[in-house]
Amino acid sequence: MDSAVDVVLPCLNEADALPGVLSGIPVGWRAIVVDNGSSDGSAEIAARLGATVVPAAQRGYGAAVHAGLTAATAPIVAFCDADGSFDTRQLERVVAPVRAGTEDLMLGRRVPVRSGAWPVHARFANAALLWWVRRRLDVDVHDLGPMRAGDRARLLALGLEDRRSGYPLELLLRARRAGWRIGEVPVDYLPRIGRSKVTGTVRGTLQAVRDMSRMLRRYA
Repeated sequence: MDSAVDVVLPCLNEADALPGVLSGIPVGWRAIVVDNGSSDGSAEIAARLGATVVPAAQRGYGAAVHAGLTAATAPIVAFCDADGSFDTRQLERVVAPVRAGTEDLMLGRRVPVRSGAWPVHARFANAALLWWVRRRLDVDVHDLGPMRAGDRARLLALGLEDRRSGYPLELLLRARRAGWRIGEVPVDYLPRIGRSKVTGTVRGTLQAVRDMSRMLRRYA
């Protein structure tokens, strides 16, 4: 039984999605649900379903993800949204190259499987950002999606500081500067369950663009 992977699931009011999300976690892996201030009983549902629940008082995607990373103990840590937009069984394909030692950081490249799964405004913003990243950093990645995996100790050693939407980009920029081997693999992308807090709304996407633009200026 493989018990060498912790799966960090940042969570804000995902009570409806959590049962399906947690049921897909590969057998023997530990689910760490990071509760970022839910008011719908998400934390209680996650605990009842066997997940480790970690509170993150500071609001923000990066704050939740980093709280999960610091709580993890397994050699490999995977990350995934808890909103039902991913098939968590596909975490296996993201983790496999890290476990095999052929990649240091693996990203899941979102492939929408239904109309409306990835709003046009969010998809365009992601494409524009990754065009800049490929041009400036010479790294062949096409998505900054929330499914990814890496070595826990090395991820912590990167010293990531962003606690908002710029966290995934800071991770990529610092990993590239550190000479990491970075790869990506396609993963299915489904319409999320419930209301989106970030990419499903124009306001959330604009906030993410501002956070990531700040990160680009910092590392440019």
